[in-house]
Parts: sequence; C-alpha cells; structure tokens
Amino acid sequence: MKVPELQVDHIIKETANRIGFSGVIAVKAKNEIIFHSAYGYANRAEEILNTTDTRFGIASGCKLFTAIAICQLVEKETISFETKIKDCLDIDFPHFDEDITVHHLLTHTSGIADYFDEDEMDDFEELWKERPMYLLQKPLDFLPMIQYNKMKFSPGEKFHYNNAGFILLGLIIEQVTGERFTDYVERKIFRLCNMQVSGYFSMDNLPKNTAYGYIENEHEGTWRTNVYSIPIKGGADGGAYITASDMLKLWEGLLSNKLLNFEYTQILLKPHICVKDEQFYGYGIWVKKRNNDIFKYHVMGYDPGVSFNSSFYPGSETVLVVTSNKGEGPFEMMSAIENSLITD
Repeated sequence: MKVPELQVDHIIKETANRIGFSGVIAVKAKNEIIFHSAYGYANRAEEILNTTDTRFGIASGCKLFTAIAICQLVEKETISFETKIKDCLDIDFPHFDEDITVHHLLTHTSGIADYFDEDEMDDFEELWKERPMYLLQKPLDFLPMIQYNKMKFSPGEKFHYNNAGFILLGLIIEQVTGERFTDYVERKIFRLCNMQVSGYFSMDNLPKNTAYGYIENEHEGTWRTNVYSIPIKGGADGGAYITASDMLKLWEGLLSNKLLNFEYTQILLKPHICVKDEQFYGYGIWVKKRNNDIFKYHVMGYDPGVSFNSSFYPGSETVLVVTSNKGEGPFEMMSAIENSLITD
C-alpha cells in the first residue's frame, strides 16, 4: 500500500469535506472493512442525515445486475450469447439488423439507436417532456422510444454506450423467465447475496432509510429533488436502490461464484471490447488495464441527483463503494482513494 491504512481515514474525510460530498463510502481490503462512513443529508428539507444504512439510487451501476441475470440464463442454456434478438423476443423491430445478438446488447455494440444518446443529448430531463417519467415502470414502457428507430451502425462494428440495448435485455429476461425483470433480479441476485434491503423502488413510494436525489441550482444556490427527472421506477438499464454494504455483498457473491459458476463469472468479467486505450468493457462491467494487466473492474452510474462508483482491484483484493445523492462526488472520492491506497 502507498500509505498506512490509518491515513486513509484522513484522506477520505479531507476529500469529502473539500468537495461537499453527500453519500456513503465503504472500503474493504482482504475481507476486512477498513472504512465505512456517511456524509450529508438523505432529506435536506427535514435535515435527516445519511447513515451507513441509507439506500441510494445507483443509476447505470446496476447494468451489472442485468448482465448477471443474462449470464445465469445462458449458464442454464435457456439462451446463448449468440442468440439473435429476433429469435428470443416476440416484438417487431422493423428497422433493426436481424443479426443483432445478446452479445451485442451486452457489450454496447448492437448499433441500435439509444433513447438517450449521450453524444447527441446533454439533458436527461428533456426526455420526459413528451413521455412523462411516471409512465416508465417496466421495460415494455420504454418500447415506443426504441422500437421504430433506425440503426446507427452495423452490429459489432464498434462500442457505443447504449441504454436501449439493456432495456432489450430486460425484455428478454422477462420473456424467457415469465417474471417481471425486477422480481427476477431481486430473487436471483439480491436474495442470493443476502442483499436484504436493496431493490427497485418506485420514487413515489420510497421505503425508510432511502436518500432523495438532489439537483443543485447553482445560480440561485438552491436544491430540488430529482423526482421529476428520472423514470419513476428503475429497471434493466439502471435505477436500483442499494446500500454500500449490500454492494460489498454483491461483489463477494459475484467473485465467489455464488451467482454464476467459475466459467461464466470469467466470461462476464472478460474484457470483450476495447473502448479506448486501456479501458475495456465486459458484460455490464468496465475493465481498466494498466501495463496490460487488469487494474480494476468497475461499475458507475450518473443520473440527475444520482452518482455512483464501485470497483474491485484484484491486485490488492480491495473493494470500493461510493454512493451519492448528488450528481457528482464519487469520481473524485474514487480517485483520491486509488491514489492513496491502491497499488498497481
């Protein structure tokens, strides 16, 4: 380690105070939790503080859950990674290439148009002017935003981050299992990892100990909640609520082959496609290399009023979880912890 663990506490707290961090940070090294602390307010109006037991939305961080669910179905031979979507979905996509496979969807290489393209749009809230966010409660509700779009490029041609592809994966999970996507994930992933307090909750009925997401109005120095800014209920492309402790359990379950056998765990973690330089993408998970060796596996999510980062560093057997109910903070916290604690 680059610094004694006793100094990690000081480095994290100093960074959190400097950036005005709101959320929870957990660090686990070689099966021992060496830091776990909360900052800021879960409810600013009532001045209710975040605690280490607070649930947070994690946005796209839960694309990993969708990928695990798909790999479970492949492990059971219900589908394969080479199954074409035209063969596993009873839905007509008139402009989609017929060669799009499950693998293409998992790796953001399908070529389909996204319902929110980060290269062309910069305001997620603009989406809900024509289709109110309270109507989006399950994968099928997103279909009108996807079904008749034209292809952006040929399947497998390149990586282009795509939320719509994971909505389609959610539809596949529902069709082949006969279950609601959220029920399947909670039963076959969360419960298997003993993630007892995490789930896909509706924003108009959040359970106790759940943080509201906050969006800052910098010009006025005020805040508002994100209740009108994101879909009312999360699903296959993002939006679950978890605690930092439960995310540690997810990593433990994944890496101990509790969710998938060894073969399929390695397939999920494999760097399937190079995104840029030493940044790769597996199945629902980012893979960062340094000097051709894997430095970390990580997931992240950003929505209005939500930000999240979580990583596993195989070289030091360290797991980091940073949840936040603001739109920024986890990246800075992750960088500070990496620079002080994580060896290559």
